[in-house]
Amino acid sequence: MASAYYPIHNMGSEFIPPLDEGDLMYMPTTYPGISIGKAREILQQTDKLIKTIPEVKTVWGKIGRAETATDPAPLTMIETIIQLKPRDEWRPGVTTASLRHELDQLVQFPGLTNAWVMPIKTRIDMLATGIKTPIGVKIAGPDLKQIEKIGQQLETILKPVPGTASVYAERVAGGRYITMDIDRQKSARYGLNIQDIQQVITTAIGGMNVSETIEGLERYPINVRYPQSYRDSLEKLKSLPLVTPSGARIALADVATLRFEDGPPMIKTENARPNGWVFVDIDGRDLGSYVHEAQQKVAQELVLPAGYSLSWSGQYEYMERAKARLTTVVPATIAIIMMLLYMSFRRAGEVLLIMGTLPLAMVGGLWLMEILGYNFSIAVGVGFIALAGVAVEIGVIMLVYLNQAWNKPDRTSKTGATSVNHG
Repeated sequence: MASAYYPIHNMGSEFIPPLDEGDLMYMPTTYPGISIGKAREILQQTDKLIKTIPEVKTVWGKIGRAETATDPAPLTMIETIIQLKPRDEWRPGVTTASLRHELDQLVQFPGLTNAWVMPIKTRIDMLATGIKTPIGVKIAGPDLKQIEKIGQQLETILKPVPGTASVYAERVAGGRYITMDIDRQKSARYGLNIQDIQQVITTAIGGMNVSETIEGLERYPINVRYPQSYRDSLEKLKSLPLVTPSGARIALADVATLRFEDGPPMIKTENARPNGWVFVDIDGRDLGSYVHEAQQKVAQELVLPAGYSLSWSGQYEYMERAKARLTTVVPATIAIIMMLLYMSFRRAGEVLLIMGTLPLAMVGGLWLMEILGYNFSIAVGVGFIALAGVAVEIGVIMLVYLNQAWNKPDRTSKTGATSVNHG
């Protein structure tokens, strides 16, 4: 029993063992404010670099949201599906882990934070928690600028933690907007009201649906607005023409102030509180020990303002929920086993004798995990519950046959020896 201390002390923890799906997904994140042209250029360059790896068969990349209402991906999010060749066509000695490391060293761009994940598993994680990496930190609070500041501090704190492959804090206030403040007095001087000016801005920049075209069974709106050359810069927007009731032509800048301002590119909320997320990808370390060390480091170096909170999410959130359930399931399982044993034998001594074999069976399982290099996971926990059932079953069978042999009326020294030998 004492020998179990060593494997327990050295064993890491994770939610579920890693599953090799046969393909990879590349999900980097860029900084907000990236243009569509630059995003397309980065996507093409990353796809080209990934395709140079001999084990890669095809590369399919997407940036931003798809043409569906269920995809909330911003322009800063790249999703590239990497289809790998069959294993017998790989170079000798290459594994999925080494391939991920090679790809990570190859695809390096300023302002791009890499994340190499499994496609199916990541989709399930994102649907459940929204986090695409194994670990995520959710920052909640009233002010988005303060949330972004806390996220950047977390990014700096977590980078030197051993096992960190990449860490990226969302720039929740990193969007760029054009603000137009209409001057009421100047507008009235030209005989214009606020609604007139807003209508011109809406039509000239956003466009107005004036009709629709019918093509077979499909209908498409006809939208009219100013050409791109009239609205592709702040100075040109200031020069947008307005026509006064007297027929005079003035510029938009004559009645409004236009300026660039920072703002949130996307607002996330959980439990009615604005959120900012920090994505953490780990490599070469188990989930439980990493989060434990990271939480200690964050507690020592980060001072949260009043009204702000942190929550650790991703696979770690799954693991903590499952652990909480196991703390209820395992004692309940042992209690049910003991109750069934007592109902069968009606003697507490025999129940304790059988239950005493469980720790010995567990010790063997712990040492096997240590030899194979496995971490403790929910799957392992369920396996140990099954192991307890098998150990109890074997103990019951042995004890039943021993009792039957012992209680035979023609028991002699010869039959006693036979019972011991076959027991």
